[in-house]
Amino acid sequence: MTGLRVLLLGLALMAPALPAAAQGDAAARGAALVAERNCGVCHGERGISAMPGIPSLAGQQAEFVALQLVLFREGLRDVPAMQAPADGLTDQQVEDLGAYVATLPHAPPPDRAPRDAGAFEAGAALAGQLRCGVCHLPALTGQNQVPHIAGQREDYLAETLKAYRDSKRHGSDTQMNGVVQGLSDAQIAQIAHYVAQR
Repeated sequence: MTGLRVLLLGLALMAPALPAAAQGDAAARGAALVAERNCGVCHGERGISAMPGIPSLAGQQAEFVALQLVLFREGLRDVPAMQAPADGLTDQQVEDLGAYVATLPHAPPPDRAPRDAGAFEAGAALAGQLRCGVCHLPALTGQNQVPHIAGQREDYLAETLKAYRDSKRHGSDTQMNGVVQGLSDAQIAQIAHYVAQR
């Protein structure tokens, strides 16, 4: 088992086992780190992004956030804007940041577009065909290392799905790359609209 897989397994197993007091302490440390590293400049003061192309983090799965930070820190996910903020984070700080983000109340971005009934219905049908609710759960709130995608920024969702489709982004496995293989830009736009409006 590789070092990364061991770390990911450890993150997945450890978070639910933490007592509430320890989770509260981790979240408090994470809040201090968010302030220190100015995460709110891009991701929003309370984790709700108002910046195009930048994801909201509020209410995200702690394990998912920790995983992404590890991928950024280790240079396994190439997002130049995240390289400096993730550089030098300890494993404890990664977990603390995930714990804090998970406590923030989820909300849609302030500039969310109105619902387009046709795009929403088409996106819902595609999400059903692709079985998005199996991993992301029926409410699309995610679980463990699978992200909370409901109410995420529509532009970010579309960009991310295209990157998976075009093999420009890889997670800890290639499942998402296979799921969206062959989708057209129009289909991706419909799925992104549906998920963003949830």
